[in-house]
Amino acid sequence: MDQNWTVQRVPAADGAEIVLHSVGIGPGVIVVHGGGVTIEMYRRLAVRLADRFTVHLYNRRGRADAAARAEPYDGEQDIDDLATLLAFTGARNVIGHSGGGFIALRAAARRLPIDRLALYDPAVQVNSLGSYRWLPAARQAADAGDIPRAMAIVGAGVHTESATSRLPLALRIAICKIFLRTPIGRTMGELLPTTLDETALIHRFDGPPEQWAGVEAEVLLACGANGPDYWPPTNAALASVMPHARTLVVPRANHDALNRAPQHLVDALAEFFLAPPGRGPRGGSSSIRSRGERDVE
Repeated sequence: MDQNWTVQRVPAADGAEIVLHSVGIGPGVIVVHGGGVTIEMYRRLAVRLADRFTVHLYNRRGRADAAARAEPYDGEQDIDDLATLLAFTGARNVIGHSGGGFIALRAAARRLPIDRLALYDPAVQVNSLGSYRWLPAARQAADAGDIPRAMAIVGAGVHTESATSRLPLALRIAICKIFLRTPIGRTMGELLPTTLDETALIHRFDGPPEQWAGVEAEVLLACGANGPDYWPPTNAALASVMPHARTLVVPRANHDALNRAPQHLVDALAEFFLAPPGRGPRGGSSSIRSRGERDVE
């Protein structure tokens, strides 16, 4: 397996540079990472797919080696950058995680040249299935510079399945102060205002699933069996209106499963992307069924 990373600087539509990190051999797959993190969290996934695919990672605007983000944030720059990378790499496969899933789905709805789109815990608001009532309080704390408090509020609002989310706020804040001393905690803390901007945009797109009915790509809507309970019905609602979509519940997985890249999830993604034409959700009978659902064992 080729694990030698290549780094290329790709001119963006606005004249900035997108730094593209690639590994592997085979059909191209572009990963659109989630909010609050950088591509470092996805290198394990890339390496584990690299024996079958050329996996492309890039930091979205305002993170690590990426250019500054345009303000006010509306997500258009994210879509433009993905369009640039699709054209540059020739890849037609995309993985979107969390907030990156929202960006990737918007890109597919714009009919960007995406043939197959795998979304894991996509942060898409459908009929208010995932509550964002916590957003104003988190924003107020972040604006006041109280990042531990803001992080505690966000964590409880997003990870409703976690036992930590049911602890008193003061205890959650204490836990976040410790977490912020770690490398990943510092990154998430620094990016929290950015994450809240993205969350507010996602909330503005709340509505019926039919707004995504024009997505023509083959879509795999995946979530973890151990994750928040709002993702399975959200994915089911999206799959019910997209003509070539199916859902997948991944056992023994929660929101960070894509970062941890367990083999059963990696193999499910590879199966989806490698299915012969006409054997995937776009039509025909196969183990990947249109608008169906199965568990990965």
